[in-house]
Amino acid sequence: MGRFILRRLIQMVPLLLGITFLTFAIVNLVPGSPVQRIQMNPRATPADVQRITENLGLDRPWPERYVYWLGDVLQGDLGVSLINYTPVTDRILNVLPNTLLLTGTSLVVALGLAVPFGLQAAVRRNTAFDHALNVITTVLFAMPTFWFGLLLILLFAVKFSEWGLPSLPVGGTRDLRGESGPLDRLQHLVLPAVALAGVQLASWTRYIRSSVLEVIRLDFVRTAEAKGLRQRAVLYRHAFRNAVLPLVTLVGLTLPELFGGALLIERIFAWNGIGRLAYDAALSSDYTLIMGTVLMFAVLTIVANLVADIAYALLDPRIRYD
Repeated sequence: MGRFILRRLIQMVPLLLGITFLTFAIVNLVPGSPVQRIQMNPRATPADVQRITENLGLDRPWPERYVYWLGDVLQGDLGVSLINYTPVTDRILNVLPNTLLLTGTSLVVALGLAVPFGLQAAVRRNTAFDHALNVITTVLFAMPTFWFGLLLILLFAVKFSEWGLPSLPVGGTRDLRGESGPLDRLQHLVLPAVALAGVQLASWTRYIRSSVLEVIRLDFVRTAEAKGLRQRAVLYRHAFRNAVLPLVTLVGLTLPELFGGALLIERIFAWNGIGRLAYDAALSSDYTLIMGTVLMFAVLTIVANLVADIAYALLDPRIRYD
């Protein structure tokens, strides 16, 4: 296992180099520049624009700037924002806990609902419950994440407030007008976490149902039933334990989608996370901040996939990576 982890960590280096190089090339080749807003200022003279361009290093070719940026990253320096000149590392670290809280909660919600729903759909196949769940998961799977989030806002924030029912906040990570505590944070977390978990919940529910249906037809499950074991023990101790192994790989493969969906959800719900930070940086052509957020997303995704591979080996003793 140790050799496998070391090998994966070594493989991260060329992968991160490729991701950062392509991202740096794209953000520098598309139209737009941090100095464009300065050029639109009638008080800015051409000499001022030229001086600012040289100070930011934007007068040099982008491959040369990428080499300098990469050298700074290797020293632990992600640079400073080209808009407000604050350290990129500080800005990312300030919002990183919010993104991890959102994605982690949505992962727990999706798995916590997908497992029992998928198991019950498999056990009660071709019943009204199974057909209803199939319709719901199909709708969730086909619905864009941002649209699902808007529907949640419309129902649980707008309509609940009109009906006199307890409503949920529509944006932010906490209430800025009053005293913020754990309950306030939880209320602000509910809607974005559920919106982000919607697609994964639908996909994983259907996958668990199919996997369990395949496993319960195998001989060892029939043998356990013939021994007189209770259905709950047969389902969870034998069938689900073998059906859940491929789910670990599926979760690892969908983690990039989860982090990518966080960008839209954070923007819709004004959630102060890395996704919203990256969106604002892209609008202002803040090259260094864009690179810092992309690098952080790439590292989180690669590490999450590595954890999924390790978990797969721990759950199945037959798996050996060395």
